[in-house]
Amino acid sequence: MRLALLAVCVLALAACGGGNGQSDTVASGCEEVDTPTAKADGGAVKPSAPLDPAKTYVLVVETSCGDFEMTLDQKLAPETAPSLVSLAESGFYDDTIIHRVVPDFVIQGGDPTGTGSGGPGYSTVDPPPADATYTRGTVAMAKGELDPPGTSGSQFFVVTGADAGLPPDYAIVGEISDGYDTVERIGALGDVTTQMPSQTVLVERVSVRES
Repeated sequence: MRLALLAVCVLALAACGGGNGQSDTVASGCEEVDTPTAKADGGAVKPSAPLDPAKTYVLVVETSCGDFEMTLDQKLAPETAPSLVSLAESGFYDDTIIHRVVPDFVIQGGDPTGTGSGGPGYSTVDPPPADATYTRGTVAMAKGELDPPGTSGSQFFVVTGADAGLPPDYAIVGEISDGYDTVERIGALGDVTTQMPSQTVLVERVSVRES
């Protein structure tokens, strides 16, 4: 299933900014790695228990371009935040790739198949507020074009433009709280035409830190 996020970007390429020919950034801090073997689609178990509302949950994403951290927002994503924690703790995201990079728009990962069409085998729904905006550093969830607003699987995206200009259709799950320089390194590898990074960006491991 093609993701609605892709369709929005295709319709607004001028707003996405950037351009192609960005391969000269390969030596700018990202390790050269092989593309991992694709994982099977689905197979994850949807969590049945909520997270502890008294705790803060941070996903630490270790990549071949460095690390970044996503602090989850339980108020905006009471259903999806537990799913992300469960997927991370099970190793679902380990040895996957950032499969979509559009300069000054988003970086996107979380697909076990690496194709842009995979997921955990279940979905959650956290409709975003009607006035939701998707600005630099926002972490939200991609969804199928025909899915209701706020539907999420496992694919997440990080906004790298000042304002992605997206409609309030995508569940907002948190924000980048550390390592935005890594996000920028990944974003610099993108191509507006192919919407793919110029080299493999490996997600080596995603772990959970509680406080």
